[in-house]
Amino acid sequence: MRRTMTALAVAVMTVGTLFAGVPAAQGEPGQLRQCSVTSGRQPESAAPEAVGLDSAALDRALEFVADPTRFTVSIYRNNCLVGSGPTNAQAGGVAWNLWSSTKSVVSMVAGIAVDAGLLRVTDPIDRYLPAGLGDAEHRAITVRSLLTESSGMEVAVASEGVTGLIQLDPNVVAQALAMPIIAPQGTKWQYSQRAVDLLAFVVQQAVGEDFQTFAQRELFDPLGIERGDYYWARDRSGHTYGYAHLVMPPDDFVKLGLLIANRGDWAGTRVISRAYLDEATTPAGTNDCYGYLFVVNGPGCDSIFPGLPSDAVQMSGMMRQDNNIVPSLGLLVSWTGITVPGGAVSFPHDAMRALGAAFRDPVLADPGPYRPVPDVSLADPYISNPEATLAALGLGRMAYPGCGFLTCLDKPLAPPVSGWPPGCYIVGCFGTDPATPGIR
Repeated sequence: MRRTMTALAVAVMTVGTLFAGVPAAQGEPGQLRQCSVTSGRQPESAAPEAVGLDSAALDRALEFVADPTRFTVSIYRNNCLVGSGPTNAQAGGVAWNLWSSTKSVVSMVAGIAVDAGLLRVTDPIDRYLPAGLGDAEHRAITVRSLLTESSGMEVAVASEGVTGLIQLDPNVVAQALAMPIIAPQGTKWQYSQRAVDLLAFVVQQAVGEDFQTFAQRELFDPLGIERGDYYWARDRSGHTYGYAHLVMPPDDFVKLGLLIANRGDWAGTRVISRAYLDEATTPAGTNDCYGYLFVVNGPGCDSIFPGLPSDAVQMSGMMRQDNNIVPSLGLLVSWTGITVPGGAVSFPHDAMRALGAAFRDPVLADPGPYRPVPDVSLADPYISNPEATLAALGLGRMAYPGCGFLTCLDKPLAPPVSGWPPGCYIVGCFGTDPATPGIR
C-alpha cells in the first residue's frame, strides 16, 4: 500500500504538470525557544540555534529546497520562523491553487462540524442528503468512508479532476453519486476526487449553511485568513470543490500547517479538537500512509517521511503544494510552486533528509538515500478514464440521470469559469484588480 500511495502521488503530480496552542514536544523546559502564532502577517522568528537547529546545516538545506520550482519555502520550529526561500516576499501573498491540499482543509472543516456535534463520522450520508438524491447504495456510504477515501466508488483520478480546471462540472455532488460502486466500502483505498466533493456537500448539509461560510467563520477567521484573500472554486451548480481549487496565499497556507502542528490550538483558542486530529492523522486501515484526507506516517511510509517520527503528517497537493508537519518536533516545512516535467521524484525525500540533518535537539537519524518505488502509468484506468470526463457533459454510464451540460436536476447551470475572480487562472491569482484575491 505504501508503494501504491507513493506511486500515485508521482503520477498525479505528473498529470498536473501536463495540465497546466499546545506546545510541541521539546527538551528540558525552557531549553528551546517557543514562539507564539499570530493571526497577523508577520510571524515571530528565531535564530536556528535557539530552537535546536544548526544554522549552517539549515542554510545548506534551504539552498537545496529553494530550487527554481519552489515559489515559497517556509520552515518553522516551535512556531518560530527559522528559514524562508528567496522569493517568499514576492510570492507569499499571491493566491495559489493548493490542489489536493484542499482535501486536508475539507477534513479540518469536517472536524469542526464533528466537534460541534453536527456531523458524525459513523453516520451514513443518507442522514444528511436531501431526499431523492442518489440511490440507496450510495446513500449508505459513511462519512468516515469519504474521509478515508474508501467509499468503494470507481475512481479515475485525472479524468475526474480535469473538468474542474475550467469549471465544466454541472454538479459534482450528482457526479459523485453516479460513480459506480465497485467494492464494499471500507475495504479498498481509492484516491477519489468526487468523493471529497461529496463530503464537502455532506458537511454543508450537516451544518445547515454554505460550506464556505462555515469554513470562513470557524476555521479561517480565528487564523486571520481574510475572506477576500483567497478564492475557493465552485461547480456550475454552486457546490464547493472539495478535491482541489482552494486558491490561497502561501502565507495563509502556512497558518493551516501551524494549526495542525499545534494540534488544533491557535494562540489559546481551540479551533479543532485534538481528539479529531488524532483520529484524522492515524492510518485508516485501508492504507497505512493515509488518514482522514491527510498523508500520515504509518508503517512502511518512510519514503514519504524519511527519518521522521511517527506523528509526521502531510497536507499534499499536486505539483508539490505541501505542508510537512511533525507536531512532536514542533516542525512545519511548507512549500509551493510548480513541479516541471522531469523534476526529481526524490525531491521531497532529499529535502526532508537535508532538513533532518540540521536537527541538534534532538538529533535525527539519517534515513539514507531515496529508494525508488514503482510508478503508476497515466494510461491506467485508475488514473485516466474518459467516461469520468464525459459525465460532465451528461454522457456515458457515469452521468447522473437528468444532469447534462445545460441543466442539472431541472436547474439551469452557470457558464463555465463564470465564478473565477479577475486575474485568477486555475493555478493562481495575478494582477492589481481590487477584486483579485491575495494579500496586499
